Amino acid sequence: MNGTPGPESVYTRLSRIAELAREDPKRALTTLAHHIDIEFLREAFQRTRKDGAVGVDGQTAEEYEKDLEGNLRSLLERFKSGAYRAPPVRRVYIPKGDGKKTRPIGIPTLEDKVLQRAVSMVLEAIYEEEFYSFSYGFRRQRSAHQALQYLWKELMDMQGGWVLEVDIKSFFDTLDHGHLRSLLDQRVRDGVLRRTIDKWLKAGVLENGMLSYPEEGSPQGGVISPILANIYLHEVLDRWFEETVKPLLRGKAFAVRFADDFVIVFALESDARRIFEVLPKRFGRFGLTLHPEKTRLVRFYRPERSSTGKGRDSHGGSPGSFDLLGFTHSWQRSRRGYWVVKRKTASSRFRRALKRTVDWCRLNRHSSILEQHEQLSMKLRGHYEYYGITGNSNAISRFCHEVRRVWRGWLNRRSQRANMSWTKFYALLQRYPLPPPRCVHSELVT
Repeated sequence: MNGTPGPESVYTRLSRIAELAREDPKRALTTLAHHIDIEFLREAFQRTRKDGAVGVDGQTAEEYEKDLEGNLRSLLERFKSGAYRAPPVRRVYIPKGDGKKTRPIGIPTLEDKVLQRAVSMVLEAIYEEEFYSFSYGFRRQRSAHQALQYLWKELMDMQGGWVLEVDIKSFFDTLDHGHLRSLLDQRVRDGVLRRTIDKWLKAGVLENGMLSYPEEGSPQGGVISPILANIYLHEVLDRWFEETVKPLLRGKAFAVRFADDFVIVFALESDARRIFEVLPKRFGRFGLTLHPEKTRLVRFYRPERSSTGKGRDSHGGSPGSFDLLGFTHSWQRSRRGYWVVKRKTASSRFRRALKRTVDWCRLNRHSSILEQHEQLSMKLRGHYEYYGITGNSNAISRFCHEVRRVWRGWLNRRSQRANMSWTKFYALLQRYPLPPPRCVHSELVT
C-alpha cells in the first residue's frame, strides 16, 4: 500500500477517541472528522458487506472495487468539504415475525454504506464507553445469544418475577430527529460529522419509483441506523432505568435490550405495575409509542409443587411465558425434575422460517437435486446455528421434519408424472442427507 499505515493505525485512532470519551463522560467532542482519512475509509470498506442488495444507483461492490483508491479519495474529499450528497435509500419490504405483515427496509448505495460505516466506527468508539452491559444489539463482540444467556441466568437467580414485555410501535420509522440531535449534542459536536448525519436523516426514500422525504425515522437496514438507535434508546430507556428507576424500587430488577427489543424483569409485582404505568409516558416524551396489545406484564415466578403435583407459581395460577429474540421463555421441568427456564422457537418465527422454505422450494423446484440439497442444507444449518440451544431440541427436530416434508411435496410437483413416494424420498435422503438437528449453543441445565 505504498508504505501507508495498516489497519492497526485505524484501531489506534479509535482507541484514542474512546480514551477521550472515557476521560470526561460529560464532554462534547468537537474535532473528530480528522480521524477519518483514506486508510480509515479503506477499513470501513473492508467491514462493509459486499453481497447485499444494491442501492438506487445499482452499483455493486465488485464494480466499486475496480477503482477503489480513486473512489475512496473522491468520497473522502466530498465528505470533508461538505459536498457529499446522501443519495435516497431504496425501500423494500420483508416479512415480520407473524409472516402476515411486513416491515420496511432501507437499502443505501454501496458508497453510502462505506461512509456510514466510517462514521459509525467513530460514534461506536465514543458511546461504547457509556453504553450499559445489558444492551446487546448491534455492538461489537455482543450477540443475541449472549443476551439470551444473560436473561436466562438472571431469571434463574431471581427464580422468576414479573416480566414487562415491551413492543415499540415502528421504532425506526418514528425516531424523532429533534430529540436525536439533542442527544448527539451532548457528546458529538464535530461539524463535519453532524452535517453528514443530518444529510442521512433527510435523505429521500425511493419506493415504487416515487421519491419522498420523511420528517422522522432512520431507515432500518442503513449502516448508521443501529448506532443511532442505540444512542436514542440508551437515553430513553437504559440510563433512565439504571439511574432513575432502580434506586426507587423496593425489590430487585434488571433489563435486557437488543436494539429496540427489550424486557424488564421485577422481583415484586408492585414495582412492576408502577413502571408499567409510567413507561408509556416516558417513551411518549421522546416521540415513541408503545404497542398497547403487545406491551404487557407477565407473571413469571418459578412454579412450586402443589398438592396435585402440578406446577403452580407462588402467587397462585400457572406461570406465564413471554417472547424475546425469537424464543418463547417459560418454566419447564428439566430431565432431573427441577424447574428451569426453557426456551423454544417462538411459533411466529417457526412459521416464518418454514414459509420461506416453502417459497424457496416452490421457486426452485426445477433446479437439480444437487442444487436444492446444497441450499436446503445451508438453510437448515443456519436455523440450527441460531435456534439450536439447550432445551430447544424438539422445535429444531420438528423444523427439520417439516423441511423434509416440504421438499418431498415440491419434488412431487416437478412434473405431472412425478411420483416421489416416501420410500423413494428416504432413498434419495440416503444419497443427499440433510443435516440433522444439533445443539450449537450448549448450557448445563440440570
